[in-house]
Amino acid sequence: MPGMEHPHARMKRDGDVAVITLDNPGRRNALSREMQEGLAKLLAEVRADTSIGALLLTAEGGAFCAGADLAGNAIPAGQAHLSRGQATRQVMEELSNPLILALRDLPMPVVCALPGVAAGAGVGLALAADVVIAARSAYFYLPFIPRLGIVPDLGTTWFLQQLLGRGRATALTLLGDRVSAEQALAWGLVWRCVDDASLQDEALGIARRLASLPAHAAVETRQAYEAAGRNDLRAQLQYEAQRQGVLLDRPEFEEGVRAFLEKREPRFRRPAP
Repeated sequence: MPGMEHPHARMKRDGDVAVITLDNPGRRNALSREMQEGLAKLLAEVRADTSIGALLLTAEGGAFCAGADLAGNAIPAGQAHLSRGQATRQVMEELSNPLILALRDLPMPVVCALPGVAAGAGVGLALAADVVIAARSAYFYLPFIPRLGIVPDLGTTWFLQQLLGRGRATALTLLGDRVSAEQALAWGLVWRCVDDASLQDEALGIARRLASLPAHAAVETRQAYEAAGRNDLRAQLQYEAQRQGVLLDRPEFEEGVRAFLEKREPRFRRPAP
């Protein structure tokens, strides 16, 4: 895959890993309409390429994403009849929310590397990844309620309740305190906190590891834990039995057993692009 660029977002290939970089550091990678449209196109390209084993989402400069581009998201001329709230809801339903769902629905694992702040809507974008790696200077910041009087969006309320529990999620939303990378690690918001200088290498190393997993690993893992969040124990036991009844008949399981018996790492084949 050659390097691909869209407004304020670019993509390159590193072996089996696709790397998408938010690239508007002058505005701290705020989510303008142009950036979101570019991201949507890049994610569609990633989804269509079956040779990609993992996606690494990161950003240029000292911030991951400062949230919505409040200065650059003016109401388009064709929507002048709408209020700011109505126009924003339309953009969210047509562009922003599908962007989060596109990340969560990718068939490969997604790693997010935070070089700095993830604020506002940038929190939802970061937490949509399967694995989040943060530089030590990074932090999470939710200004929605205390600064703007609006609720967290782009899935932030769902992700925070899933990861932190209702008590911490509620307090964090109301107070708007910054959550440092170290605190985020302690709370389980991120998988690893690393020195700033080693962030990209660490994140790429994890993405390469994930790229070697069976092709269905990310989808099955996401679905299993989403089911666990709504099921009681009896229902989840049945869910696990049902999935094993399908997955143990796949060639990936046969390769895993052979690798175990031969005392080697399994070699899972990826489909041709």
